Amino acid sequence: MDLVLFDLDNTLLQGDSDFEWAQFLISLGVLDREIYEARNQTFFDQYKAGTLDIHEFLDFQLAPLARHDRATLDRWHAEFMRRRVLPMIGPPALKLIARHRDDGALMAIVTATNSFVTGPIARELGIAHLVATVPAQENGRFTGKPRGLPAFKEGKIVRVEAWLESLGLFMGSFERSWFYSDSHNDLPLLDQVNSPVAVDPDPSLGETARSRGWPTISLRFGP
Repeated sequence: MDLVLFDLDNTLLQGDSDFEWAQFLISLGVLDREIYEARNQTFFDQYKAGTLDIHEFLDFQLAPLARHDRATLDRWHAEFMRRRVLPMIGPPALKLIARHRDDGALMAIVTATNSFVTGPIARELGIAHLVATVPAQENGRFTGKPRGLPAFKEGKIVRVEAWLESLGLFMGSFERSWFYSDSHNDLPLLDQVNSPVAVDPDPSLGETARSRGWPTISLRFGP
């Protein structure tokens, strides 16, 4: 059995669910446009540049969850899926997932984006396992803080290893292990698998992939 790990944003999705969730809340008037739009773009630019402070970002990203009850958040998320997420899912990504599923692989999405945002997306993609940053909850409400280590950079390795241990497995349990990603932020986990794949990579990851002889593919679709 193979292990197949997928990054989500700008890999399986043609876009960034983290960024789009904040933009969606702005469009609803839930977040103040003048304040939040600039900060959202700044954090996104920092992520692409490799300078993101994940804890500062999570304070920004998770705070809106703590201000609203779960039923309201779930209602907004259902609309978010229809309006923002489904248009980012294309046939190339679905074909890749189907190919590994048909091969009997153990598959998981591994993403820094929090599990409230990404859980329904993983289900839509038909991937049962999700390794993501977990927003803490108390009495059925989000606290605005993460629980445990964020699934970011080296944190992805720690979270994947913990997930595999929960299944009685480890990275060495698999003859072949894959990780598909677009981002240089994922180099720590890409270095842990024996079949790293760059997907529509950013310039830094693209250069690394070329120098190391890693395959590069595209899952882009449409105009």
